[in-house]
Amino acid sequence: MQGIIRPHHSHSSMRKLLLGSVILALILLAVGLMVFYTPLPSYEQMKRGLDEKSLPIVNLVVDTTQIGRTTFIDAGVEITYFDADSQRCVSASYQCQLRYRGNYAYYLKKRSFAMKLVNDEGKKLNASLLGMREENSWILDAMAVDRLRMRNRVCFDIWNELSRTPYDTKYDRRNGTQGQFVEVFINGEYHGLYCLSDKIDRKLLGLKKTQIDERGDTLVRGILYKGDRWGGALYLKDYDSTIPCDTVQWNNWELSFPDKRPSAKTWRPLADLIDFCSSSTSPEAFLAQYQEWFFDENLVDYFVFLHALKIRDICYKNTFLSTPDLTKGHRYLLTPWDMDHSFGGYWDGGYDTFDIDVNRFNDRHPFNRLYGQNVNHFADRCRDRWAEVQHTLFEPQAIEARLNAYAQRLEESGAWHREFRKWNKEPVPLHWHIKDELNIVMSSYRQNYDLLCQQFGTAR
Repeated sequence: MQGIIRPHHSHSSMRKLLLGSVILALILLAVGLMVFYTPLPSYEQMKRGLDEKSLPIVNLVVDTTQIGRTTFIDAGVEITYFDADSQRCVSASYQCQLRYRGNYAYYLKKRSFAMKLVNDEGKKLNASLLGMREENSWILDAMAVDRLRMRNRVCFDIWNELSRTPYDTKYDRRNGTQGQFVEVFINGEYHGLYCLSDKIDRKLLGLKKTQIDERGDTLVRGILYKGDRWGGALYLKDYDSTIPCDTVQWNNWELSFPDKRPSAKTWRPLADLIDFCSSSTSPEAFLAQYQEWFFDENLVDYFVFLHALKIRDICYKNTFLSTPDLTKGHRYLLTPWDMDHSFGGYWDGGYDTFDIDVNRFNDRHPFNRLYGQNVNHFADRCRDRWAEVQHTLFEPQAIEARLNAYAQRLEESGAWHREFRKWNKEPVPLHWHIKDELNIVMSSYRQNYDLLCQQFGTAR
């Protein structure tokens, strides 16, 4: 019988292969350790090394011992970015005022900032930062509890495509923020990855200014409320009429505009809205009048959006209610806010293991009637809207492409690894490779997508 012929390797060759593998592993380890333990760069060092892959960098010059959450203090800011057209770095410096922002996020080590640009006289200065709309008031979002550092930005990008204001505005009917990722330094020292964005405000939503007549009486026109804390008033169910109305907080809501004139005149419109949405309104009156109080298509988009991206710490907390001009009607527009609790993430940085349920708003007015009772075919229209956008805007491959595009930008710029070295486990653990976190997010998203298709009764 002919024997089996086996390849022959000398012991010397095997030793060389093994030694080569060990040397390669040691080189890779040394490179990794060098990257990990190299001191984080200063602002001036980063400026000298900016190229086409770099994120814009922002240096805040401020007395950190004086900055707080309620009062703005004087500061300075310089923004530098690599301009692809001219192939050079461009810098712009401004005087500004700063304060910390956030409720739960304020108590974290990596804090977000509210920033107002001012001129030499200390008056507000409007400027276009990184190509965004001219504005004086900006947000530097720390994204500290988001293990992916992009949930809120991606959610707003999608919302801006899904839903527009039902009336013309100066900003192409945009109903959400714009933002860009930047790396922030404080007094020249590296501080981390942030998102610089504009705000949901009067100008963006086209709300009419308050007028004061010759007698000094206030005429409230545009109004903007923000859901602040959980409770009956936040669900538009009821409110405590004994609470004073001369402050910017009232019955779980915050007055965002006109915030300088809190009074019965500025809070009465919200009370009227709650009165209409409450169970005291008959089914017949509700059906006949609800479109006088809400923009119908906006409600449908909002309902689909929150379920599609599994956004849970919302409705109407972290939601703006606005109406452009009370002298011409009181239809309210919904605008989402603070969407870290999305894509399977939890509000504290953990993972959300709960399954989505299209009936979860049965305690929120007016969704308890509109969807729960299919008033005016509202539930049918939510299903139809989902079917219209599920294979384009919300298709898993489309979502993954969005996330991958940002992830690649953060990794290629080096920003992700600098963020890891600065803030890993403060307060949430991060992955050295952002794609590892992305895989977790996409697994959660695909499960939610399939479940939503089942509940809406549409084909995957």
